Amino acid sequence: MKFIVSSTVLLKQVQGVSGVLNSNNTLPILDNFLFEIKKGKLSITASDLETTMVAQLNVEAKEDGIIAIPAKLLLETLKSFPEQPLTFTIDKTTFGIEISSDYGKYKLTGQNGAEFPKTPKLDASSSIKIDGLILSNAINKTLFASGNDELRPVMSGVYFELNENNLIFVATDAHKLVRYTRTDLKAEKASSFILPKKPLNLLKNILGNVADEITISYNDTNALFEFGNTKLICRLIDGKYPNYNAVIPAENPNKLTVNRSVFLSSIKRVSIFSNKTTHQVRLKISGSELNISAEDIDFSNEANERLTCQYEGEDIEIGFNSRFLIEMLSNIDSDDITISMSAPNRAGIMTPCEKNDDGEEILMLVMPVMLNN
Repeated sequence: MKFIVSSTVLLKQVQGVSGVLNSNNTLPILDNFLFEIKKGKLSITASDLETTMVAQLNVEAKEDGIIAIPAKLLLETLKSFPEQPLTFTIDKTTFGIEISSDYGKYKLTGQNGAEFPKTPKLDASSSIKIDGLILSNAINKTLFASGNDELRPVMSGVYFELNENNLIFVATDAHKLVRYTRTDLKAEKASSFILPKKPLNLLKNILGNVADEITISYNDTNALFEFGNTKLICRLIDGKYPNYNAVIPAENPNKLTVNRSVFLSSIKRVSIFSNKTTHQVRLKISGSELNISAEDIDFSNEANERLTCQYEGEDIEIGFNSRFLIEMLSNIDSDDITISMSAPNRAGIMTPCEKNDDGEEILMLVMPVMLNN
């Protein structure tokens, strides 16, 4: 079996799928890329059994064939070449691989490609098409709020809720929650699933520069994302997602409006002086003045800043974890934000004041931390 391919084109495709690889695989063959040639098309597959990614490209080849090639060795080799054609010659009996370049020859040993786990097929699936940039935005705006608690796996991913009048993406770790809604997209029939973090991170890295439409197919166990010459298949998280609407308070009479970047810079500075376990910052709002303070009693550190703001409601003093506020403020595009509150022991709701995109609605919720007065 023999094929010729451009070194830079191959490197780009191999790097794309390499994000799936684990450093400690249960099956040794998963340390390889599966190369499969059919009718002049090369499919490159990487898998960790939970997530599988396949990229396709055209190559010069006279016969079909299959081989598993050591991933790390191949990646390092390809990175060292400038743009040039590479010839791969594969011995089907010994699985020996010879790569010929303008500089010389390189030999390595692969494995039998037939032993590579089969890519899961999606039976009885539904599908929806979404613009790549919209999906990328939805993942970027929600993923940071998902949890890491192994005891609550349903919270460790992003919840996709596909409705007949909108699409909703939700992530929460019980301390913070993000609900991202697209009012300009709809599904033919209502359904929902929870996508794990790893495939979401892979999509996030790839979709930033994909303007194509993405087809998402899904059934009860797996989801498949198809775009360009790439496919990503992943196992869904099994379980029921918590009722997120129940935790969003409806009545929030106290509304603070402030410039996002000024507020973010202030929180970043003041939080340096906060307690290193609670990361607590205190917001004291009265009239058009917002006082942001933090202290670490153990080390006698404290910081205070005053900002001007717009405020409607009763004077309030409320504590938040500064790291959560920083993450949320960093993931909103608007110049000004509104934080709606009802009481010092109830969640605060952060929303952007202006929309960059008419079809987008975003709500971020953050739980307060108890103040010790």
